[in-house]
Amino acid sequence: MKPAPFTYHRPGSVAEALEVLAEVGAEGKVLAGGQSLVPMLSMRLASPAHLVDVNALPGLAEVTLTGDAVRVGALVRHAALERHPGAAEALPLIGQGLRHVAHGTIRNRGTTVGSIAHADPSAEMPAVLALVGGSVRAVSVRGERDVPVGELFAGPLETTLEPDELLVSADFPLLGDRTGTAVVEVARRHGDYAVCGVAAAVSVDGDGAVTAARAAYVTAGEPGTVLDLGEPATGRRAGDAEAAWADAGELAAARAEVDGDIHASADYRRQLVRVLTRRALQQATAEATARTAGSTGTAATQEGRR
Repeated sequence: MKPAPFTYHRPGSVAEALEVLAEVGAEGKVLAGGQSLVPMLSMRLASPAHLVDVNALPGLAEVTLTGDAVRVGALVRHAALERHPGAAEALPLIGQGLRHVAHGTIRNRGTTVGSIAHADPSAEMPAVLALVGGSVRAVSVRGERDVPVGELFAGPLETTLEPDELLVSADFPLLGDRTGTAVVEVARRHGDYAVCGVAAAVSVDGDGAVTAARAAYVTAGEPGTVLDLGEPATGRRAGDAEAAWADAGELAAARAEVDGDIHASADYRRQLVRVLTRRALQQATAEATARTAGSTGTAATQEGRR
């Protein structure tokens, strides 16, 4: 099929883009990477009267380390963010999530902020942003505002953004030195939409005892859903927490809002939530323990040199 007729706009500045969006309102759609929007246009699942191409806007293709977050501009491609050495070092979770995003060709063109704005419950980066408690910056002719991830998603493929607002960046807050993360998922082929996926974060204290654990989900509930799963393992050291993570998997399976579709029944997807939650928490705990041991060793070495 071919897209329905639309008027194409290619503004050269953010100000110009905002003027266009203010004029066309709900009849407009923003085009960045286009890896989700263009197929929807071709299948006429979306038929906007106006398409606003933002690829010519300056200053939106930068990754910035702000000191407490990784800020990703609206035109940063998945592949560029994945390769960014500062982002990968500051927040390994970003790379862990991006490795599961679609296929290489799509990552070369698709944008991370665009994926978040699309609000697909089967996408990894909304789950990553939710897990770290991030936010997005929206601008319009009326001004700008920061929208916490907990207030961004209104449901599958739906956000709370106004029709005249343009997302210009997303902030991924950094996690502590004693927090480990992991992203695991099951897909029919690597890079295909996940049948189910889990992004997990586990924090430990200086002795290696678990202090907190949480998980966000892909293709298992509303976009941006995060579950607090620390109770079964709180206070336990990593080696003693293995059984507790099985309990956390059961807890997640009981809380998760899963549906069946052509790819998996609801029962099978719930079983994946159970298994993948345990697996992700185990991997995140191992990373947290290693990071804690590394930072402790570094501190001891520095003390010994004084």
